[in-house]
Amino acid sequence: MRPKVLVTRKLPQQALERLERHCDVDLNGEDRPLTRQELLNRIRDKDGILSMLTDRIDAELMDAAPKLKVISNYAVGFNNIDVKEATRRGIPVTNTPGVLTESTADLTWALIMDVARRVSEGDRVTRAGRWPGWSPMWMLGQDVHGATLGIIGMGRIGKAVARRARGFDMQVIYYSRTRLPEDEERALGVSYRPLPDLLRQADFVSLHVPYSEETHHLIGAAELAMMKSTAYLINTARGPLVDERALVRALREGQIAGAGLDVYEREPELAEGLAELDNVVLSPHLGSSTWSTRLKMAELAVDNLLAPLQGKRPPHLVNEEVWRRKESL
Repeated sequence: MRPKVLVTRKLPQQALERLERHCDVDLNGEDRPLTRQELLNRIRDKDGILSMLTDRIDAELMDAAPKLKVISNYAVGFNNIDVKEATRRGIPVTNTPGVLTESTADLTWALIMDVARRVSEGDRVTRAGRWPGWSPMWMLGQDVHGATLGIIGMGRIGKAVARRARGFDMQVIYYSRTRLPEDEERALGVSYRPLPDLLRQADFVSLHVPYSEETHHLIGAAELAMMKSTAYLINTARGPLVDERALVRALREGQIAGAGLDVYEREPELAEGLAELDNVVLSPHLGSSTWSTRLKMAELAVDNLLAPLQGKRPPHLVNEEVWRRKESL
């Protein structure tokens, strides 16, 4: 019997074809997330699921899928999955780290440049025929070169963002739960700061931490109040890291100069008033959105899905305890 798997959204065809050679694939062919009831109905006889961040994989869903042997998440993050419950049931949970690092770092810099130099705002003005012609004081922005970049979270993506800052001759400061060794700080050209100090000193604050209960609203009203009135907040990590309502107030009142956002608290919904502000650049979760990166993610997600179904350890296992338990039997 070939294993049965559910793929909850369309993937690059090359990865799907490889999966179909080994499994009976139930693919959501529509360009939308499955509803909760659709997900519960279609998971019932499945041995594996290749899920998206928009799919809530909890105890109820696992109850509906008694044959489930693996959860392969098409993302680096996995806060949509009850990993503790999956571990209790002996179900491996996997993710796709590494392959989207450089693309997300590129997008971070696109937002930094855009919001600082008012590119999207200028595009809207120009298209609307509201550009009066060149003027010495027209649409002045802020320099990026020589500024201070504050990176919160110095994992793979944070480091990739820091490496790019060298070309702009920036001072790079960072805060992370675990401080880097001194030799790595020197190699990257970065200096550690406690979070309050980073917020007070940085001209650009860029978020690169995973989302969890501990990091929910990491940046709220109090943190925004610490930032310079000329500073910008950049978020390409997870939406709920930022209290979006507090951010709208800070942007509206000029508490900070602007923001560049690729992720949101309640995607695809925006906090009330956010879309009306000129000093924020809004991109629709494009961090990993390149052809090559999405294909690499799909290939890795397929590797992660197939491995446990073939009795092998998946390449990127979130809950190591499950596999240690299997090996000890």
